[in-house]
Amino acid sequence: MTYLGKAYYPEWLDNLANDVSLEAAAMDGVARGRDDVHAVMVVAREQYENQVFSYAGPCGDYGFVEDYTAEVRGIPTRVIVLVTYNNSGQTQRIVVNHRPRSALLSFSRLMLEKFSGTALAKHWEGTP
Repeated sequence: MTYLGKAYYPEWLDNLANDVSLEAAAMDGVARGRDDVHAVMVVAREQYENQVFSYAGPCGDYGFVEDYTAEVRGIPTRVIVLVTYNNSGQTQRIVVNHRPRSALLSFSRLMLEKFSGTALAKHWEGTP
């Protein structure tokens, strides 16, 4: 994946605070802690095909935002990721929004498949 013609990798993903939290419209509850949040974000990123960034960069004094389109199992989706840093510059909070709703529900079902049988599956078990 690229942004502005350059290879893109979210540096914030490798700088997670110990007590980082992840909230997403596609999941129930909040994932907490470096290991759980990293696991969810890595698996989620692997599901995107044809990811095209509109923007990836600073947002305010302590934030970062990603705005991109992608396909997940052939379903077009648009995603906004808001990252908030703590005073030490570590990723403290991540909020992810997928749209439209049909794409969000499809993505949520896919994440349940990926995490089925693990402690993290609880975040998607209520998916219709």
